[in-house]
Amino acid sequence: MAAAPTQAPPLTPEGLAEKHRPTLERALEAIRTREYWSPYPEHPKAYGEEHGTLGPVEGKTAFDALLGRRFELDQPGTDGWVGGEVSPYGVELGVEYPHADVEALLPAMRAALPAWRDAGPEVRALVCLEILARINARTHEFAHAVMHTSGQAYLMAMQAGGPHAQDRGLEAVAYAYAEQTRTPASARWSKPQGKRDPLELTKEFTPVPRGVSLMIGCNTFPTWNGYPGLFASLATGNPVLVKPHPRAVLPLAMTVRVAREVLAEAGFDPNAVALAAERDGEGIAGELAVRPEIRIIDYTGSTAFGDWLEANARQAQVFTEKAGVNTIVVDSTDDYRGMLGNLAFSLSLYSGQMCTTPQNLLIPRGGIDTDAGHKSYEEFTADLAGAVDKLLGDDQRAVALLGAIVNPGVRERLEGAPELGETILASRAVEHPEFPGATVRTPAIVGLDGAKPESEEVCMSECFGPVSFAVAVDSTAEAVELLRRTVREKGAMTVGAYTTSPEVERMVEEACLEECAQLSLNLTGGVYVNQTAAFSDFHGSGGNPAANAALCDGAFVASRFRVVEVRRQA
Repeated sequence: MAAAPTQAPPLTPEGLAEKHRPTLERALEAIRTREYWSPYPEHPKAYGEEHGTLGPVEGKTAFDALLGRRFELDQPGTDGWVGGEVSPYGVELGVEYPHADVEALLPAMRAALPAWRDAGPEVRALVCLEILARINARTHEFAHAVMHTSGQAYLMAMQAGGPHAQDRGLEAVAYAYAEQTRTPASARWSKPQGKRDPLELTKEFTPVPRGVSLMIGCNTFPTWNGYPGLFASLATGNPVLVKPHPRAVLPLAMTVRVAREVLAEAGFDPNAVALAAERDGEGIAGELAVRPEIRIIDYTGSTAFGDWLEANARQAQVFTEKAGVNTIVVDSTDDYRGMLGNLAFSLSLYSGQMCTTPQNLLIPRGGIDTDAGHKSYEEFTADLAGAVDKLLGDDQRAVALLGAIVNPGVRERLEGAPELGETILASRAVEHPEFPGATVRTPAIVGLDGAKPESEEVCMSECFGPVSFAVAVDSTAEAVELLRRTVREKGAMTVGAYTTSPEVERMVEEACLEECAQLSLNLTGGVYVNQTAAFSDFHGSGGNPAANAALCDGAFVASRFRVVEVRRQA
C-alpha cells in the first residue's frame, strides 16, 4: 500500500520570523537608502534543484501540466468554469478557471478579515514574504505563464514577470509594514496636573483595514503591475479579490493558489485571497467596482476605464495607472553612439508595449550637436532608424527583444502608423523560429512637423505599441514647452532628455518638477528610460494624468488602513 502523502507542517509566527524577518529588515533598509538590492535573483541559472527551486526544464514541465485542464482553487461560490486564453505566440492554453458567484464569495472574504486583521502588521508581512518566496521558487513556471499571456519574450517574462515583479510585491509589503508600525501598538499617557494627581490613560492603536480590495489586472504585465496593489492590500489586512484581464488569467490564478495555500498553512482563512475570472464579454470589473463591499481598487489599463473608476467607485479608495504620452527631448549629446543604441533598445523592448516606452522624440529642426559632429534632424532620425535596424537585424535576436504583439489593437495601430506622417522607419514582420503563429513586428518611426496642427494632434495622443514619433520643433525651448503641455494634459509615466547644456538640463528638470513627472537624463549605457528598479525608483508619480499613485511610496499603502484607538483609564 502506498504511503499517505505527508502534510506540510503548519507555519508558525516563530518559524516565519526566523525565515523571513531578515529579508523584511533588509527591505526596510533598502526603501530608506534607495540603494540597489534584491533578494530574488534575476539570472535564469540561479534556479534549479541545487537551489531548492524549479529550474528551466522543471518549470516548463510544471507549466505544461497546467494546460488543457481545470484550475482548481476550492473557493466558495463557484457556479461554473470559464476559459479561452490564447497565447500571443499562437498556443491555445485550454485552462478553465472557477467562475465565482460574488454573492457567495464576497461574504466569505469579509468573514476572513477579522482574524487576518488581528494577526497584526508583522505576522501579515511575514506571511506575505512566504507567499513571495514560494512564487520565487517557481519563477520559471511563472515565466512561461507570463510569456504565453502577455507576449513577452521568455527572458523578459522570466525577469520582469518573475523576480522584478516579486521585488515590487516585497517593496509594497515593506512600505505597508513601515506605515502600520509608525504608530506604536500601545502607549501610557500621563498629563501632569500640578499638585493634583496626573491624568493617566493607557492607549492601544490598531491598524484597521478598509475592507475587501479589488485588484484589476492588465494584459501586458499581469504580475509586475498586479503585485504592488495585491501585496499592499494584503499586508495592511485587507482581503484581496483578484480580477485578471481575460487574456492574462493564468499568472494571477497561480498567484492566488499559492497565496491561499500559504494562508491556510499559517492558520488563516484562505478566502483572504480569491480569484474572479469572467466569462467572455461579461465585464465584471465595472460591476464589482461599485459594490459596497469593495473598499480598495487597484487598476492598470486604459484611461477611459480608469477615469470611470475614479468617478464612479466612490465608496472605494481607487489607485489607477492609466495611459500617458512619454516624451524624450533630444538637444545634444557627448555620446552619440551610446544615445542611439540606448534609444533603439528602448523603442524595441517588448515591441514598445510598455507604459514607460518613449513615444515622442522632440528634436530641434536645426539639428543637434554631438561628439560626432553636428547632426541635422534628417541625419539624426536616419541614424536612429539605422540603429534600430542593426539591433533587430538578426531575427533570432529580434524575437528575443520584441516578443509578440499582445492583441489585435496594437497591430492595427502599427499598421495605421504610415498614414500619420512621414515614414522614417517602416515596421517589418519577423518569423518566430519556435512559434510560427506569433505576430512579431519591428518598431515604426514616423516623422512629424511639430508646427502643423495635425501633427500636434497625433503626438498629443497615446499610440500604445511599437510606434514612435520624431517631432521636429523650432528649438529646444519649444521642445521643453511641448513637453510641459504634454505631461500636464495627457500625463507621462517617463520623461527623458539628452543634453550637454546645464541650462537645458535645468529647464527640463524644472518642467518635470512642476508637472510631476519622473525624469531620466543622458542614458547611454545599460539602463533604459522604460525600466525602473524596485526599492529605488518610483514607477509613475501620481502627480499627472497618467497615474494617481506611484509604485511604491508611503501614500500607496497608508490609505489602505486606518488606526483605531482604544483608551482606558489607567
